[in-house]
Amino acid sequence: MLQAVLWDMDGTLVDSEKVWAEVQLRVLPELGGTWTDEDSLGLIGSDLRDAVQVWLKALPAGVITGEELAERIFGEVIVSLRREVEFQPGALELLQALRKADVPCALVSASYRVMIDAVLNHLPDDPFDVIIAGDEVTNGKPHPEPYLTAAAKLGVDPTQCVVIEDSMTGTESGTAAGAYVVSVPHWVPIPEAPRRLVVNSLEVVTPESLRQLLS
Repeated sequence: MLQAVLWDMDGTLVDSEKVWAEVQLRVLPELGGTWTDEDSLGLIGSDLRDAVQVWLKALPAGVITGEELAERIFGEVIVSLRREVEFQPGALELLQALRKADVPCALVSASYRVMIDAVLNHLPDDPFDVIIAGDEVTNGKPHPEPYLTAAAKLGVDPTQCVVIEDSMTGTESGTAAGAYVVSVPHWVPIPEAPRRLVVNSLEVVTPESLRQLLS
């Protein structure tokens, strides 16, 4: 029985990974660091606290504090997301279909709450029953805590939930929580595995097909 669907945000619900990459590629070299597209790919799905440590290592020592760097990069990403977001193909349609079918949904993101709010401004009112932000858990993805926390707040069994993710880090988090994971990789390949369905697009996913995964 499908008890709930737990959504990742960046790269899964909205195509925000390119925004992150653009900001990193602009800010880090301005501060005297070296940063490439491959470096950005390596951080997809990472907890933001971990990302800050990686950014600092790419910069000359003492040029900026972690708090200042986080504020600058996060701030520029937020400005972009408040201005405009691009939904991933099929994502908004699937979310709306799940709501119509009375399937509870949670948003479980490594992004901080202020970034999530910037994205939610572009969505219909109250699309998620529960929201778990990266700054509201002790352990970020790939640790299972974010998805276990969402399931607990929904009052559902995580093994009867489907997690939707685009990154290997997030996929590992959902798997560790015991959920069935639908992976939609865009930048980094994700291999097939037990209790995992890898698809090219959410356009092929429906509430009924998610129910069938758990039947």
